[in-house]
Amino acid sequence: MAKVHAYLNFNGDCNQAFDFYQKVFNSERTGTYFYDDIPADPNHPPLPEDAKGKVMHTAIHINPETMLMGSDVVEGFGHKLTIGNSTYIMLDVASPEEAKQYYNSLSEGAKVMEMELGETFFAELYSSFQDKFGINWMIHFEGNKKMG
Repeated sequence: MAKVHAYLNFNGDCNQAFDFYQKVFNSERTGTYFYDDIPADPNHPPLPEDAKGKVMHTAIHINPETMLMGSDVVEGFGHKLTIGNSTYIMLDVASPEEAKQYYNSLSEGAKVMEMELGETFFAELYSSFQDKFGINWMIHFEGNKKMG
């Protein structure tokens, strides 16, 4: 069975975002490649100016089976970051304490708070928000409101 990991794109602040996520998930990075690390090749165009100092790829483990990965989008490579609400990372947690811990740390400086952490008809604790880096999160503790 394939593993599913979240891959996040940023507009130049990937390194800062992953510094933040390392603290939230108490996890060290598996490594980081910067665009500057790409070896010069006379058969390829030089590195675009807007790529210098930006993250090409980085990752942390959220748990042994799930990774959070990311990179900066570089317009000089023909890519443009478009932030929207079509994707959320949902943390389905095992306890109310874990829900509160992730909510308190991830929502720090949130750009958009859609729903504060609280009880709903489908979960003992649930929240949805956009963090300070523009990433959408849901925190879900189903508890005694198990579906089906």
